[in-house]
Amino acid sequence: MQIYNAMQLKAGKKAEYNRMGTLNQPIQFLPKAEKDNEWTAWNMDWLEWQGLKMVRRNARRLMKNYKLAKGIIDKTDYIVEEDNDSADLIDVLTKDDNYALELKFYPIIPNVINTLVSEFAKKNTQVTFRAVDDYSYNEQLELKQQQLMTALLSDAEQKVAVRLTEMGLDPNSQESKEALSEEKLMTLPEIESFHNKSYRAVCEEWATHQTNVDVERFRMDELEERGFRDMLITDREFWHFRMMEDDYDIELWNPVLTFYQKSPDVRYISQGFYVGKFDMMTVADAIDRYGWLMTREQQEAIELIYPVRSAGYPIQGYQNDGSYYDATKSHDWNTNMPSLAYRQFTSMWDNAQWGGDIVNWIMSDSEDYYDMGMTNLLRVTTCYWKTQTMYGHLTKVDEFGNRTMSIVTEDYKITDKPIYNTRLIKNKSADNLVFGEHIDWIWINQTYGGVKIGPNRPTFWGTNNPGGINPIYLGINQNNIGPLKYQFKGDSTLYGCKLPVEGAVFSDRNTRSTAMVDLMKPYQIGFNLVNNQVADILMDELGTVIVLDQNALPKHSLGEDWGKNNFAKAYVAMKDFQMLPLDTSLSNTENPLNFQHFQKLDLDQTNRLMSRVSLANYFKQQAFEAIGVSPQRMGQEIERQTATGLKMALGSSYSQTEVYFIQHCDNLMPRVHQMRTDLAQYYQSNKPSVRLSYITTSEQRKNFEINGTDLLLRDLNVFANTKTNQRAVMEELKQLALSNNTSGASIYDLGKLIKADSIAEIDKVLKDTEEKTQRMRQEEMAAAEKMQRDKLDAEAKEKAIAREFEADQNQKDRESDILQRKIQAAGYGAMQDTNANSQNDYLDALDRIERSDEYQQTMSLDQQKASNDMTKHQDKMRMEERKLDVELAKSDNTVKVAEKNKNKYDVKAKSKPAPKKKK
Repeated sequence: MQIYNAMQLKAGKKAEYNRMGTLNQPIQFLPKAEKDNEWTAWNMDWLEWQGLKMVRRNARRLMKNYKLAKGIIDKTDYIVEEDNDSADLIDVLTKDDNYALELKFYPIIPNVINTLVSEFAKKNTQVTFRAVDDYSYNEQLELKQQQLMTALLSDAEQKVAVRLTEMGLDPNSQESKEALSEEKLMTLPEIESFHNKSYRAVCEEWATHQTNVDVERFRMDELEERGFRDMLITDREFWHFRMMEDDYDIELWNPVLTFYQKSPDVRYISQGFYVGKFDMMTVADAIDRYGWLMTREQQEAIELIYPVRSAGYPIQGYQNDGSYYDATKSHDWNTNMPSLAYRQFTSMWDNAQWGGDIVNWIMSDSEDYYDMGMTNLLRVTTCYWKTQTMYGHLTKVDEFGNRTMSIVTEDYKITDKPIYNTRLIKNKSADNLVFGEHIDWIWINQTYGGVKIGPNRPTFWGTNNPGGINPIYLGINQNNIGPLKYQFKGDSTLYGCKLPVEGAVFSDRNTRSTAMVDLMKPYQIGFNLVNNQVADILMDELGTVIVLDQNALPKHSLGEDWGKNNFAKAYVAMKDFQMLPLDTSLSNTENPLNFQHFQKLDLDQTNRLMSRVSLANYFKQQAFEAIGVSPQRMGQEIERQTATGLKMALGSSYSQTEVYFIQHCDNLMPRVHQMRTDLAQYYQSNKPSVRLSYITTSEQRKNFEINGTDLLLRDLNVFANTKTNQRAVMEELKQLALSNNTSGASIYDLGKLIKADSIAEIDKVLKDTEEKTQRMRQEEMAAAEKMQRDKLDAEAKEKAIAREFEADQNQKDRESDILQRKIQAAGYGAMQDTNANSQNDYLDALDRIERSDEYQQTMSLDQQKASNDMTKHQDKMRMEERKLDVELAKSDNTVKVAEKNKNKYDVKAKSKPAPKKKK
């Protein structure tokens, strides 16, 4: 920091920056080296000051809206002031009623908000991640698929090798080589599972699983309900992504204490210039939340917040003459700050209408804030803003003339001095670079973030506060303020970035933001006024009265001394005896009565009462019409309402309020979940916490190791979606799969289908089921073909056996004929003995024939045995054929039944009679 005196400034010295306290924003187009702690603290001070101005501008209107939504009377709404939007209405309604400001609240807005929030809680707001183009598959995705498959195979090979070594097998053995072969590795479950997916499906499934975990651990349903209520009340929501060392958190910021700046045509807060929020914290909460970022000295410095209040002196007017010198403190502490006046001021601060501080005014109605007061709480300001940093387009030409281009940061140092060809073009640029490195520098946006912790009063960088704490400046996930470790990518530009707060002011296009409560506010105020007037009318109701001369009241009656003009005694007599005794004698009246007649007056205010009731119903009806809510939707009874009319009224009402659900569910929350998923991908790619790492599969972890955040889901055209049609498609796919009883899906498959949270998971389950069904069909076809082949083989064997039997019988017939011829031939030699064996040749021939016949009989016996065995085999084959025929018949019946069940709905649809045409 440079300090100049008046003489130096007059001589021409100039300060480097015109800081003027924190009235202007510091220069942003600076090199990284010049963005030191003083520069970042200056930014935080300036942003805090801008935030206080914006919060002050919106606080009154937004706080009124919250009170109306909670059913709390804000009397400033019923006081005629210049800045009161309902001043004219209040002036008319309270003109003749002095008690109109003693009000009770009669709810319209709270009932409407509770009804819409209840309807929102019943809606299915589940987030799905869906690829826009399921069938496109470019070269980049194919390359990523191959890289991921290679990495998974490498990991699987290492695991298998370790397992084989533990089993005692030699890695060079044939068995080990077969186990480590690519064909064998491809059959592993994790590899086979990934092989059946696309690269986009892996990312889609991970995003769905991560979303399910985050919804539970961040209680997203509860936060969404609160955010939807904030939107109805203030027309704005703010979702903060808090970055920590190894994990992240999601917070819903208070709309009243949040400030921002964006261009008029910018829709969402993340695309704006800066955003921040004020908090009031106890010392314990500050340590819990930010203690891990602080040094020991910074933590101990916070303790000084406590003596500020206890050092106060409630007696005003004392001079600082040393009477209250605290010898336990330093001289600076006693003489500079806090002075006696300051200590008196801080001790009386809580009774000074919050000192005009807007944050105190907003928090003053809080149950948690009231007892603590403002002097025992720390003001914590969280800010994010976009600054500028330098990036360069590097062009490099080597000695062979090869030209390469890349993008570098401002930390890059040129190693090869550039040489340019300036014969034709004198300007040195990348176009005429001959050798070396040339950089064209540009400025792009970069998100910075920080936290400022200090006392609950204005403080700035360099403030000397011996009597309390000086402001502490911290980074988001580091001790010093600096660029965020993860820069959210812009929606459309390569060099864009986004603030880590997603939100919107929904109806600020070409007009001032108007919430649903703002539309109903004047009618709620009028409704409260007229209903309170109805209550006042009932209290002031007189009814029927009697007009008489008071002199006619008796002084002595019913044995008592009434006294003169005693109305109380007369009223008691009328109430007890239903009569009023009078005495018109001169002894009682003392003077003649001029008023001789008595009359009854009706002072009933029924007409006035009914006019106020009618006016209250008008305000209520107008409040409903202002936002499109029908009385039927609010559960009010309507006379002579048909069922068709009731349905039409409800449908019209839902159509008019659907815009609030679309703004939150279909427009904002998909962007919130997209940023949450991008942030989760960053932490998964770096040092994930235990809570993050356990939910990922091997293929997803490997994907994060390879790609990091280079390819986000939206780079793959995978987007978060909460639209009803996407959820309807998921439900229809589930119902189709569950109702299809011919798919062959097991109970396990159906369970996985019911639990599926994304279309990618459903596609995978259906694909696996289809493959399983195809395998079953192929097995059935193979079994049928085998049975057919067996049947044909049996028939062929039977025919072969029949042919063999026939040939055997023919052979026997031939042998029988031969034997017969032999016997006949032997008969011709009955009288001869050619061989001189004392036996004629006939007997010799018979002996030979007999021996030959024994042989034939033996052979015939063997053949008979073989024939019997063949017959048994044929019988067995016939039995098997009959069994196959029965099984085929059963299979045909099963297919017919399945086809009938599958088409029964189509048959019913076709069988419906055609509607008759109206004449």
